Amino acid sequence: MDMLQGVFSLFADPRFILYVLIGSVAGLFVGAIPGLSVSMATALLVSITYTWQTSDALATVMGVYVVGVFSGALSAILINIPGAPSSVVTTLDGYPMAKRGEAWKALKYATIYSFVGSVFGLVVMALLARPITDIALQFQPMDYFLLAFFGLATVGGLTTKSFTKGLFSALIGIVLSLVGMDSVMGTPRLTLGLQNLKAGIPTVPALVGLFGFAEVLSVVYDGIRDGKVSSLGQQNVPTRTILRELPRSLYYSVIGTLVGALPGAGGPVASFLAYGQAKKLVRKPSRPFGEGAYEGLVASESANNACIGGALIPMLTLAIPGDAVTAIILSVFTIHGLKPGPTFLRTGAAHFYEILAGGLIGCVFLLLLGLLVAPRISRIINVPKRILMPIVAVLCVIGAYACNKRMFDVGLMIFFGVLGFVLRRRGFSSAPVTLGLVLGGMMDSNFRRAMSLASTSANPLATAFWRPITMVLLVLTILTLVTNTPAWKKWRARRRAKAAS
Repeated sequence: MDMLQGVFSLFADPRFILYVLIGSVAGLFVGAIPGLSVSMATALLVSITYTWQTSDALATVMGVYVVGVFSGALSAILINIPGAPSSVVTTLDGYPMAKRGEAWKALKYATIYSFVGSVFGLVVMALLARPITDIALQFQPMDYFLLAFFGLATVGGLTTKSFTKGLFSALIGIVLSLVGMDSVMGTPRLTLGLQNLKAGIPTVPALVGLFGFAEVLSVVYDGIRDGKVSSLGQQNVPTRTILRELPRSLYYSVIGTLVGALPGAGGPVASFLAYGQAKKLVRKPSRPFGEGAYEGLVASESANNACIGGALIPMLTLAIPGDAVTAIILSVFTIHGLKPGPTFLRTGAAHFYEILAGGLIGCVFLLLLGLLVAPRISRIINVPKRILMPIVAVLCVIGAYACNKRMFDVGLMIFFGVLGFVLRRRGFSSAPVTLGLVLGGMMDSNFRRAMSLASTSANPLATAFWRPITMVLLVLTILTLVTNTPAWKKWRARRRAKAAS
């Protein structure tokens, strides 16, 4: 009852709704333009909102998050260039529909089922956040270490084609998170003698560099890639016809929510899994999958938007980001003095209601903007990158400098931009670096605390690991590491080959 009252009170707050609208409009335009991802938009937003009231910042961020994830489908459908990684699967059927003159129909399907997926994920978050919190309250320091380790091990296998490259990226983030004053000894660590690094690496310049400036460098290196916008036209697409896919959409939303709750997985994984399920479920699609089947569009958009609520669950209850965007949102919490984790729903219930209400109001704006505004902004998608990228570069510099008003932070932003660019060129992902930066400090402090407590007992190994939660997390982590090794994959491939023959 308290949750319903808290959420609905914000639905009647014009100021809160206005900030969600501002974020939603920003998410629509930024997410629709190839090269401007929702991760980069959220990272830039951190530097703008750090002086705002906490409720205003959370409202704006949730608007950007919810609508930004959806708006990547616009360029995916119209010009076959996904506006976000989670929209890659949307291109498979969305763009063929557009080429057949059904762009309006494709956008309507994408809008309605993005709305369905987003609402489903947020409702699940509201229902499961408290039970998960009750379990999390039983966690000990070793459990937090293993949970973070499990999240990084998982992201290593899901964000890049090479599991080794994913773990290496996460290791870079962990090492960088250790820069600063040692939390136990109180001495400088990995600062290279620089006074400005004694407080650690600031989150905002690092995120802006990895997601913003790295994209600018990549575009400059690769050159301009132009796309031709498909003609929208006007088609009569009855909503009743579109809603026939609702039962299957709920199944895809379950997949998206579960995948979103898995630290590091996110929309791309969810949309691929849902698309694979759609191929098995839909025996007679409107067209062959990959040639303009709206059933594939429904699967992709339902799953990747349901990831929003799923990804917020571990971030709020365990302080473990579910994806790169929630890792950035976690930095918003840190800047505003909030501490997500097992006690968050008790000590910060009002802020939980703000996140939930902001997401649900964002869903309403997603539906309105998607149906009324999105079809009319196709020309903006083709803004020449020679104009767009200099603007992004200036915003990156301003965002990095504005946080602490130090040119040193601008230098850090450029360093992380170059780092992100080099990692991309070599096939590494920036997402594990981000998660390593966010989780590294927690892993360090909790592991050392656990070892300190265990060292005073007669059997340190049993004290550290012999608890049900600890053993489950340890087994899951080991299984994740083993099943992603090249040797295991070769063995599985041989087994499948023998079974097939």
